[in-house]
Amino acid sequence: MKVGELDAWFRSLLDPDALSGVDDSLNGMQVARAGAEVTKVAFAVDASLEAIRRAAQGGAQLLFVHHGLFWGKAVRIEGFMRERIKFLLDSDLALWACHLPLDRHPEIGNNVVLADMLGLVDREPFGAYHGAKLGFSGRFAQPIDLATALARINPDGSPAACVIPSGPAAINTAAVISGGGAFEVNQAIAAGIDLYVTGEASHAVYGAVVESRTSFVAAGHYRTEVHGVKAVAARLARETGLGTFFVELPTGL
Repeated sequence: MKVGELDAWFRSLLDPDALSGVDDSLNGMQVARAGAEVTKVAFAVDASLEAIRRAAQGGAQLLFVHHGLFWGKAVRIEGFMRERIKFLLDSDLALWACHLPLDRHPEIGNNVVLADMLGLVDREPFGAYHGAKLGFSGRFAQPIDLATALARINPDGSPAACVIPSGPAAINTAAVISGGGAFEVNQAIAAGIDLYVTGEASHAVYGAVVESRTSFVAAGHYRTEVHGVKAVAARLARETGLGTFFVELPTGL
């Protein structure tokens, strides 16, 4: 596949410009390549130097990431930024990034996959961020307890980064926003939701969570944002026949 055709495939699937007035990320092709052909695509959560190295070592011609290099303002090409860009150029490795449009995608986004994992039904868009709803809320067909919810969120048994178990023992409703959505718990509280799931915690919301008798789970920013990236990889392989692989570099955060 030509790199321009692959760019068009990503754009058609993810509509990277849809949240341009909201998302600081420079979504889309961030670094191009000189070569035209792409036969293998690497996927990672972050555009770290190690992810770039592993993508090149694995024979990829393009690296797709959730967190790219450029975030709404000019940056100096020095230090770690220079090293990342230099490695991309020296390897003729393109970089394609998609942030909030991937979080909220209704079929393969981080949040819809989390909602699937939890088993939420009767879903609705949830979590307004500058007017754009990024997550989902819903109910359980049958009430579950917090231990069951945690097992569904992290089926490998790894612990969540933070759990505040102050909600009801029988959980009927939940809302999910991947990544850094700690403060959106206030919207869950206002909606009377039993369980709120995100990636990161914040000390500032603790009192409101406990006093409102809501359960709060921060499963990890990285851990909640591998899902959409992997789903894009699976669809690309299925629809185009291109080789794909995921670069696993968990941060523990």
